[in-house]
Amino acid sequence: MFLSAARCVVLLLFVNAVHSGRLLWKIKKRARDLQLHKAKDEVLMRAARGRHHPTDHVKMGKLHQPLDHFNFQNNKTFPQKFFVNEAFWERPHGPVFLYIGGEGPLSEFSVLAGHHVNMAEANGALLVALEHRFYGDSVNPDGLETKNLGDLNSQQALSDLAAFHHYVSNLFSLSHRNTWISFGGSYAGALSAWLRGQFPHLFYGAVASSAPVKAKLDFSAYNKIVGLSLMNQEVGGSEKCLSVVLEAFATVETALMGGNATQVGKDFLCCQTPEDPKDKIELLQSLADIVMGTVQYNEEGVLMSIHQLCDVLTNRSEAYEEEMEAYHRLVKLAEIYRWTVEESCLSVSYEQTVRELRQTALQSNSNAQRQWLYQACTQFGFFQTCEDASCPFSRMLTLQSQTHFCFLLFNVPQDTLQARITFTNNYYGGDHPHTHRVLYVNGGVDPWQELSVLSKGAAQEDKEQTVFVKNSAHCADMSPETSADRPELREARGAMETQVALWLKNATWGNVV
Repeated sequence: MFLSAARCVVLLLFVNAVHSGRLLWKIKKRARDLQLHKAKDEVLMRAARGRHHPTDHVKMGKLHQPLDHFNFQNNKTFPQKFFVNEAFWERPHGPVFLYIGGEGPLSEFSVLAGHHVNMAEANGALLVALEHRFYGDSVNPDGLETKNLGDLNSQQALSDLAAFHHYVSNLFSLSHRNTWISFGGSYAGALSAWLRGQFPHLFYGAVASSAPVKAKLDFSAYNKIVGLSLMNQEVGGSEKCLSVVLEAFATVETALMGGNATQVGKDFLCCQTPEDPKDKIELLQSLADIVMGTVQYNEEGVLMSIHQLCDVLTNRSEAYEEEMEAYHRLVKLAEIYRWTVEESCLSVSYEQTVRELRQTALQSNSNAQRQWLYQACTQFGFFQTCEDASCPFSRMLTLQSQTHFCFLLFNVPQDTLQARITFTNNYYGGDHPHTHRVLYVNGGVDPWQELSVLSKGAAQEDKEQTVFVKNSAHCADMSPETSADRPELREARGAMETQVALWLKNATWGNVV
């Protein structure tokens, strides 16, 4: 049932407290917060253009879903949050656009702003959005305890979406004449594709942005793309930029292993001296995460752009000692990161990381890293390692240094991980997914492209469509258009709009392929 009208713009609070390592997750949360800021601006502009405030048409509700859709003897449920926006809907037969929540909290802006909202307005669609189970408010009080995490998986999440389809259809008296299209980005993009594959009778088409549909235990290819992007001159990279990164990390690693951890800790303004071997890895991972996050969210305003990062690393006007130049430029990069996120020092404590990941109280897990790590351990992998020769960072960032958390936190044996990944790929089809009428959209500098569908093969014929956005970042196509967008990104959004409109036209005329 509906609980309240969403009439207020959420104020985003940026917490200044120092947290533990694994910075890429914090950068990811910062990207989400930035998207909310952009969404707020778009909503305010919409309000200025019309007589009614857009939030007047938005309602929030909670649906009690089964914890286990596949065990009819288990009657336990959990509350799942959703949003509905009727502002653009052409009753009674207008289409329904479903926005799928991913590994984080969902807000009312999921039905108020974004490229999918613009397409909903153009096509007279009803907008609905569903928060992912075990994230945000859609979790029971004891849901994050290890014994209860078994119900957190993609199969259950897809069944949640199918049940939500039934709920919304009853709520608005929908019929087969209301065409459903799903939208999602990153993990939610994979869910969008799989949803179409698993429930083709419910969802006519799906848009999957930056969707890693192939599970991969050792995702070393992520950092291969990071290295290539740092050399990409069209986005401000260069061979010199990559060589400085390589030299800087080699120097840091040599200093750490050569007994100079105290000086390294002072140089990078670490909250703790990285004397313990595991703390050394935390520091190296955090420094790598700054570069990885910059590439993944290039030109999205999250940290800095590749052009700005490479300028810091290669600008010859800086006066550094030649033999330590690369090292001190990396120190400068870490300083810019701390200033950007307003942290006084760089936490490198492995023990603090473990303590935070073990927290099961809902209020202490607002960043959702525990839940996502569980999904990585049990279904997807996605561990971004640096043992491959193409990686620009430290070889100390091994698969073992990441997968040991699986047993430590969740009692998932490391020797079972590959079998779990294989099962996921067999179930969904890996990078040849069991899907039809799905539009896969990927960016040219996005490292996640390696696990998505980049082009349709000859055998695929018209089963899938793809849009590859040269020099674009992770999920950049999902944002509304701005004057700063690259021409290729604008063209990609146009291609997406054309494809969605064609699907709706074909559905109306019954031209089911």
